[in-house]
Amino acid sequence: MTYLNKKISLPIIDHLQMNINVEENPFQLPIEDFFKMAARINKRRAFLFVSKLLGKHLPIEPKKGLLTGFILAARYEEIMTGKHSPQRERLLEIYHDTSLPFVDKPFIQKEVSNPIIIGFAETATALGHSFFQAFKQASFFHTTREKINGLDPIISFEEEHSHATSHRCYVKKDILDNNREIILVDDELTTGKTAINIIRDLHRKYPRDKYTVASILDWRSNKWQLEMKALEEELQITVHSVCLLKGCFELVGEQINLPPIMESLVTNDGTPSVEYISLENYVKARIIPLISTNLAGERNDFQYLKDTGRFGIYTEEGTDEWIKQAAKVLKKKRVGTSLCVGTGEFMYIPMKLASFMGEDISYQSTTRSPIYPNDEEYYGAQTAYCFANPEDLEIVNYLYNIKPNQYDDIFLFFERNVKEDSLKELLTALKAVQVKKINVVYFSGR
Repeated sequence: MTYLNKKISLPIIDHLQMNINVEENPFQLPIEDFFKMAARINKRRAFLFVSKLLGKHLPIEPKKGLLTGFILAARYEEIMTGKHSPQRERLLEIYHDTSLPFVDKPFIQKEVSNPIIIGFAETATALGHSFFQAFKQASFFHTTREKINGLDPIISFEEEHSHATSHRCYVKKDILDNNREIILVDDELTTGKTAINIIRDLHRKYPRDKYTVASILDWRSNKWQLEMKALEEELQITVHSVCLLKGCFELVGEQINLPPIMESLVTNDGTPSVEYISLENYVKARIIPLISTNLAGERNDFQYLKDTGRFGIYTEEGTDEWIKQAAKVLKKKRVGTSLCVGTGEFMYIPMKLASFMGEDISYQSTTRSPIYPNDEEYYGAQTAYCFANPEDLEIVNYLYNIKPNQYDDIFLFFERNVKEDSLKELLTALKAVQVKKINVVYFSGR
């Protein structure tokens, strides 16, 4: 059922509900496949569409996250060519039948597009990266909230509705100093102000003719669509819009003051075993000699991994082989049903690794987003775990929707090594989920 032009009412919490009118659903995906609703602990915005496709707040099969980027890319191809993507039927068949294998082999020809793709941190870093993988010729980078020592961001901008607003882009000038199309990839457009901000900044420094804004959800009202049209006229550019679900929404009811998440909702005296696993031998040639300083002013001398895309990557730079080899090592460490957890912006590589680690694996990521937990089946954050970010103890992070005895083991993925002391809050919070083993996996630093 596609629910086109139907109003759907979805409960959030207490007397708060969301009314949605679906206007476009080009691949006729069931609306219940896209998201659950949740209440957000944020004065700017009282609700959150909790994605069931991203692998952020809700655990997913890792293949689904990789496939979502390809489905969005197929829709982009259709917008650009004006006809059905040759990959449409195959991708939708895999989407509806999870037993079918998925290989993320690029299919969009360079004659259709040779774009620069930008994923928004932190939620859309993996979506942008998987979208990029669908192109035979393209460049990719994602925005970051990290402060890199010795580098000035080539672009920076602010984000709407966010609790962590500064986006920075650390790429070389030549990746942008051209007239290639830029595609901005985000999980959701509410007003499109973030996209307008970055297009304006990009165009002032590196003008070009064509941009595209690609997202899973597009909730822009007519007013905000006209704002984008006005930007096109002002800058004499074309901005295409690509999405998998388009509509409008109305929040009904009074916004309530929600208490902060103070601690895990479940406690347990059991202590899982913890193993620290370095994958540095697999990525030695892929380390970038750059370091950072966190909000507390502490310098992190462990270096970054090139393949995240934070500093720019190109289609000819393959990553599959080392990821497959590393996944073999991790697969041997499993003791049963596994949860793989990316951290913050570091989402795509852990998701890709998880996809090669065998069956009975779920994937999700830590987040900065504070969501009020509510143990109702329809709700998007049924459990919540709160802890200091091990990479920057000044920042509070969360993990959602992990229930006790749901998994046998957990793999925590960090791009760079972290101090054991900095992991204490996270490991203490995870005692509540009653797993047998926690594996702390890192790529840079011993």
